[in-house]
Amino acid sequence: MINIWMNSSLLVTISSYKLFEGCRISFRYYFLLSLSLLLSACDEPKKQDSLQHVLDTGVLRVGTIYGLTTYYNGPNGPEGFEYELAAGFADYLGVKLEIFPYYTVNELFPQLDNAHLDVIAAGINVSSERYAQFRFGPAYQNVSQKLVFKQGDVRPRELSDLTGDFMVVAGSGHSETLRNFKAQNPDLSWQETNDKDSEELLEAVLADELDYTVVDSNILALMRRRYPELSIGFSLSQSQGIAWATSQKSDDALRAALIEYFGQIHENGTLAALEDKHFGHVRQFNYVDTRDFIRSAASKLPQYQTLFERYSNDLDWRLLAALSYQESHWDPRARSVTGVRGLMMLTLNTAKDLGVTSRLDPEQSIRGGSEYLATLLTRIPDRIPSPDRLWFALASYNVGLGHLEDARVLTERQGGNPDMWVDVKKRLPQLRQKRYYKTTRYGYARGHEAVIYVDNIRRYYDTLVWLNEQQPELLPVEAEIEVEVEDTTAEQNISDTKLDAQTPEDPQDNSSLTPPLSSNEDADKQADVEKRKDKEITDESQSEKTSSSIPPQAEIETTADVIPGLTDKVETNNGPS
Repeated sequence: MINIWMNSSLLVTISSYKLFEGCRISFRYYFLLSLSLLLSACDEPKKQDSLQHVLDTGVLRVGTIYGLTTYYNGPNGPEGFEYELAAGFADYLGVKLEIFPYYTVNELFPQLDNAHLDVIAAGINVSSERYAQFRFGPAYQNVSQKLVFKQGDVRPRELSDLTGDFMVVAGSGHSETLRNFKAQNPDLSWQETNDKDSEELLEAVLADELDYTVVDSNILALMRRRYPELSIGFSLSQSQGIAWATSQKSDDALRAALIEYFGQIHENGTLAALEDKHFGHVRQFNYVDTRDFIRSAASKLPQYQTLFERYSNDLDWRLLAALSYQESHWDPRARSVTGVRGLMMLTLNTAKDLGVTSRLDPEQSIRGGSEYLATLLTRIPDRIPSPDRLWFALASYNVGLGHLEDARVLTERQGGNPDMWVDVKKRLPQLRQKRYYKTTRYGYARGHEAVIYVDNIRRYYDTLVWLNEQQPELLPVEAEIEVEVEDTTAEQNISDTKLDAQTPEDPQDNSSLTPPLSSNEDADKQADVEKRKDKEITDESQSEKTSSSIPPQAEIETTADVIPGLTDKVETNNGPS
């Protein structure tokens, strides 16, 4: 990683600058130009005025490449981690953003040299070869390069095991890494292509058109939610920094602005929130769960898709469906040991409040669950922006608004931002630790399960969006729905005992603290049901689901904490209420 904070004079200048934040725009530009002088060598020839050009034209020209983690056109306009960072940098400079997307990295760098671009933001690894040719801003993310093969094939454990068709993207950091290995491995051979990107090469591996490819760990983590058969052979590199590139022909003023911008968004938590938004929910990967979810989307979801669409209201129906899968695995007769039931796992009291007469009726359950989630959203403070307010509402669906509020209070006490999910999710697990929960209003809660709960729904939702948009034939709509009438009289007592997620302020709080079993565990589930049969209240309990597994850590190293000398503390002027 490039250390950009070693110059003591630079640190003094930055510290002095913070004393004059009230001077805002004019002083900022003066500061950035002064900072560029510190970064430039005195004996170098005169450089192009990079920052001044951006300010004079009022336009920041950013080059990137099309991709899952960089830039693409979504249903609501441009999207992508790199795009959001670039938009933030343009706002920071007070100029207009112009994005120039390309198809290959090889097309990007010449545009930078020819001054057609001001900066490249394309998830670029800062290798020694690239560092010798370009100037880079601070590293804001770490990834490693993974050798990928198809599940079921013989796993390669080192370069000498590679015996089949091997292809990587031309001009990428992966080809550079392989060239470095070639000297010690003369038999190593591979192909390079400009016609496919990393995602397409991964799909070629799945289609048996290739045996191996190399991909960055952050991209692989996202792709495995779609294609669980992608497996990791070994890592070709240790963690490498990802940073933006500027031209060596320009002065250091623009790079100085990058240093300050990334330092600022690191310190105020914006970088961590963006990183969590795009990658936080894919750090864990479970092959069986992902495979079963995709199968269920094809076999079970079609029975209920029209209902999710009908009652989604202002929500995306796919989010409602993802919530339902997390709760019940789309089993309308599902039951938790705490007494919640149905597709949306409603408590008996919540169902009554929502006018649900039978929680086993898919239509009533979906309508009730949608209305309940909408109610929770209205109770999240308006100042909290999307998507954080949605994550808070989903956590409340699981652990209760009272316990969520406790976690937000703990967050503020510890110097975090109670209005940011990335900060609050770190404190939710503390609700099961006595030294923390004894200081809260509502006491003990299994807050760690709420974090897993939200992450799972986010992953399921992402996969549903992909299935629905890329492979709509996997989600047919026509299907018959069987409706069963629920006998609630016998189970009144058991549903009323579910207290640890309910609070005096939230008497109707819904909490499914024990996610259901995956469909591949049918045999174990049946055995468990037989053992419990004498304890069951109704014959409908044959579909009881009582356990879950926490997925293992995924092969991904993405972190926002890669700028030395900056603290994790987030200042906030807002209370948690």
